[in-house]
Amino acid sequence: MADFDSATKCIRNIEKEILLLQSEVLKTREGLGLEDDNVELKKLMEENTRLKHRLEIVQSAIVQEGGSIASSDSGNQSIVGELQQVFTEAIQKAFPSVLVEAVITISSSPKFGDYQCNSAMQIAQHLKQLSVKSSPREVAQKLVAELQKPIPCVDRLEIAGAGYVNIFLSRSYGEQRIMSILRHGIVVPLIEKKRVIVDFSSPNVAKEMHVGHLRSTIIGDSICRFLEYLGHDVLRINHIGDWGTQFGMLIAHLQDRFPNFQTESPPISDLQAFYKESKVRFDSDEVFKKRAYECVVKLQSGELSYLKAWNLICDVSRKEFQTIYNRLDVKLVERGESFYQSRMEKIVEELKQDGFLEEDEGRLIMWGENRAGIPLTIVKSDGGFTYDTSDMAAIKQRLQEEKADWLIYVTDAGQATHFQTIFSCAKRAKILQESKHRVDHVGFGVVLGEDGKKFKTRSGDTVKLTELLNEGLRRAMEKLVQKERNLVLTQEELVAAQESVAYGCIKYADLSHNRNNEYVFSFDKMLEDKGNTAVYLLYAYTRIRSIARKCGGDFANDMQKVIDSTVIKLDHEKEWKLAKVLLRFTDVMLLIMKNLSLHHLCEFVYEICTAFSEFYDSCYCIEKNKQGEIITVYPSRVLLCEATSKVLEKCFDILGLKPVHKI
Repeated sequence: MADFDSATKCIRNIEKEILLLQSEVLKTREGLGLEDDNVELKKLMEENTRLKHRLEIVQSAIVQEGGSIASSDSGNQSIVGELQQVFTEAIQKAFPSVLVEAVITISSSPKFGDYQCNSAMQIAQHLKQLSVKSSPREVAQKLVAELQKPIPCVDRLEIAGAGYVNIFLSRSYGEQRIMSILRHGIVVPLIEKKRVIVDFSSPNVAKEMHVGHLRSTIIGDSICRFLEYLGHDVLRINHIGDWGTQFGMLIAHLQDRFPNFQTESPPISDLQAFYKESKVRFDSDEVFKKRAYECVVKLQSGELSYLKAWNLICDVSRKEFQTIYNRLDVKLVERGESFYQSRMEKIVEELKQDGFLEEDEGRLIMWGENRAGIPLTIVKSDGGFTYDTSDMAAIKQRLQEEKADWLIYVTDAGQATHFQTIFSCAKRAKILQESKHRVDHVGFGVVLGEDGKKFKTRSGDTVKLTELLNEGLRRAMEKLVQKERNLVLTQEELVAAQESVAYGCIKYADLSHNRNNEYVFSFDKMLEDKGNTAVYLLYAYTRIRSIARKCGGDFANDMQKVIDSTVIKLDHEKEWKLAKVLLRFTDVMLLIMKNLSLHHLCEFVYEICTAFSEFYDSCYCIEKNKQGEIITVYPSRVLLCEATSKVLEKCFDILGLKPVHKI
């Protein structure tokens, strides 16, 4: 056994070396780095061939000893990953002179199998460049010939058309995987764990959160939930605007309106109105404006009474923000602009010393790599700092003090150019290192009203987030009463259902759209109980969860006992179709890892629910007689329902939806 483990470990190491070498060779083929006639390239190719030969010898020895070689992706439960690996290996064996990785896609129709390998055309083109004539179909035949060893997840392969390889999944494999979900839960994909900082929401103190903060808050929270599920160490940052000129204005107004604010807490219930009052005075009264600027200087110099006034204003805002975050079940760590003040001074000095700052009409600017785009304004002509300064201080703090491996900024798409410049300047200053760090700007489109214009109130004002959530609650209750749920649910259950539907439909409507696009906000559409809406999905989940309860006995009271004593069989076409959708969970997770777009998960959840509906309509889980008494329970099908609910539950948690058992 020790020899077997040692050989398997050896294989893993060789595979890693091969992938590294192949990557180097592929780069040279694309003209990156080495030339084709380079001596170093020839050595690399020879080493690659030698390692592949060693791998074949070790694999052959293990097979002779009666062992089996596990897929390196087996722990990931990734079907696409496993297929890509075995087909890529087949390409390497059948066509060693061609450096092509397998392309695996989900089939568009069941008659074309469950997955397809569409690499034959590309390989044929490469062979043609090497003066080797071979049609795509002949290429496909050679690939299939190399795949004679059983692939655990594959039942059979078929060559179709011009060279497509259709892949049909094995039902026994599917049955084992579904049982694994029931016994062990959803397996987290095996990935390298990172320290991730996600910057999202970011409202401004003394201003109410409005619909403009909706997408950043919802998308950012779901990205955090997704990364936390994968096992990353995630820090959720709320980079609020809590510093600057406006605070001098607010403090001066506070001193006038509530002169005893230091001993008596002022009743500022509507901070937005308070802000507007101070802004009117600031714009119309020169004496007040001068006082406001003096207040800013005293605040920034740390005078205690001014710091107290500033803290008081921030606390009022903080409570208002937290009320909304509590309603949406969003958790954040506040890091305001004030947090970076001393760090801004340091970053300016460092950039000066390293020669990165240039004078431009009295201000100090910094160009990114290759002097492309628009430079950052690091210091204004009056000596003040800007958002550019704080963002440079923040990226340095997050990478060097917080030791982050991955930074994610969730803001509207209009800030894409700004963040490209920030990242470029950070690279130039050697703060951000591409070899060590990943950075993503997760942009999104604006929210539109049903008139197709930017979402506003009838009077043209920005829609307040509190009012939007309240309207969602009102409409959700109307929907529940319309369905007469108030007649069958307790008051507590009714309120839980109301909140689940209201907040769920708002979140899901946002996440189900490609974040790069605008979307129309419509309560009427998002509260429909048909189609790809939260209401439909929540109802479907509740129905699935009710099936085991209706069965009674161990199904209702001891599901683990049923799992331990039942073997799932996926004999019916609709059972198998539902199971195959569930098995794609890991591949959906890995796709989102690449692009951080949650609409893929929404599409997946909707596909599960539609496949479940087809299954439920075609396959009895429970049979009853005319009197409504249960005469037969089909344990295998009830367990398939249970597996479906487990996958949906995990997806809902990532999306921030709160299902209820009664709705």
